[in-house]
Amino acid sequence: MVEQIRSDAPVLVIGLGRFGAACAGELDRLDRDVLAIDEDLGLVQKWSDRVTHTVQTDARNIESLKQIGAQDFQVAVVAVGSSIEASVLITANLVDLKVPQIWAKAVSQSHGKILARVGANHVIYPEREAGERVAHLVSGRMLDFIRFDDDFVLAKMYPPKFVRGVGLNDSGVRTKYNVTVVGVKSPGKPFRYAEANTIVTNHDLIIVSGTNVDVERFAGLDR
Repeated sequence: MVEQIRSDAPVLVIGLGRFGAACAGELDRLDRDVLAIDEDLGLVQKWSDRVTHTVQTDARNIESLKQIGAQDFQVAVVAVGSSIEASVLITANLVDLKVPQIWAKAVSQSHGKILARVGANHVIYPEREAGERVAHLVSGRMLDFIRFDDDFVLAKMYPPKFVRGVGLNDSGVRTKYNVTVVGVKSPGKPFRYAEANTIVTNHDLIIVSGTNVDVERFAGLDR
């Protein structure tokens, strides 16, 4: 039986470059217990006032990981990217220490394959994903964009003209364009879930879900 990992389980973040520091800082803001480590004392000192627990150590050395209690963590993020060799070795060390859930940053497809083979449960491609996101935003038709592995996307955009002033069910968004408006934001108000009778105004923003192709097509409609 696979051990259930608590949603508030402490997280070990290895590497305090831009990606690792951003991850550790956000986890800390979410009130997660975080231990962030790096072999660079300067980076450890830089982030010590923004992340509750920071330690200088060399995660390539499994004995160093044992000394900081890495084996007691259920979740670890390997944010080291500058050295593929170090990234793979650290991931292998965490596997040997039986850390149940390992997230590892990859800088290339081949790097990601190696990380998966040595035991990383989740491989992250932050630069590739950021590049893909920007490609969808530069057209100016979308304000934000998230794509998931199974070609399901969420996008924030201004509503096409035909959607405005009528209930979503009457506008035929889903039947004509195979997308779903899942949320609406009016100025000065929080996002709300969209319903069949929700009426979108000229000043609203909408959150749309669907396949990449369908959402792109919908985003290109007249506004």
